[in-house]
Amino acid sequence: MKNLNPIREQSRIVFVIWGFLALALVAALVTFNWSLAFIAVATFSLSLLPVFFANRFEIRLPHGFFAAVVFFIFGTIFLGEAFDFYERYGWWDVLLHGGSAVGFGLIGFIFVLMLFEGDRYAAPPWAMVFFAFCFAMTIGAVWEIFEFGMDQIFGLNMQKSGLVDTMADLMVDGLGALIGAAAGFAWLKGREKGSLTGQITQFVRENRGWFRRWRRK
Repeated sequence: MKNLNPIREQSRIVFVIWGFLALALVAALVTFNWSLAFIAVATFSLSLLPVFFANRFEIRLPHGFFAAVVFFIFGTIFLGEAFDFYERYGWWDVLLHGGSAVGFGLIGFIFVLMLFEGDRYAAPPWAMVFFAFCFAMTIGAVWEIFEFGMDQIFGLNMQKSGLVDTMADLMVDGLGALIGAAAGFAWLKGREKGSLTGQITQFVRENRGWFRRWRRK
């Protein structure tokens, strides 16, 4: 199978973010701001991982999926840490955690659907949705462990207010995971035209090799 997801196919918002990172890197090098230069390079490198992952497993990522992943990485690492958005805007952390949890709920649902090759009748809907919810919550919990480790080992302040911040993040993760899983349930029931369910349908259409048993309800 040919390369399904070359960089040149990505959406404009991705190129805008990459362009901004390139400008930030140049400015950082000119002003000898090595920490900003490192963050810019790290953010750009991490934003390329979905492309390499998709190419490795011959998966075509819909533009909406890829743009959301790149924006999350950009918002978390670059804006959140380099420009201190977490301290400046109290809603920034909620936005990123909630949005990422919804995305991971969708990814978890798509993953279990791939295991059944797109057969929406291979398992009870509640089981598939429960897996999607658990997948998203697991990612959220692992991220909180990562933040704790960074704070303890490197003396950072990723957890901000400690336990309160962690529990608030997990509750937001739970709400986002529930929304993502609910979108998977709606898709199983044949509601494929919503914003979230439409993304599932688009992913299935563009990767029919992984969903040989998929058929419209």
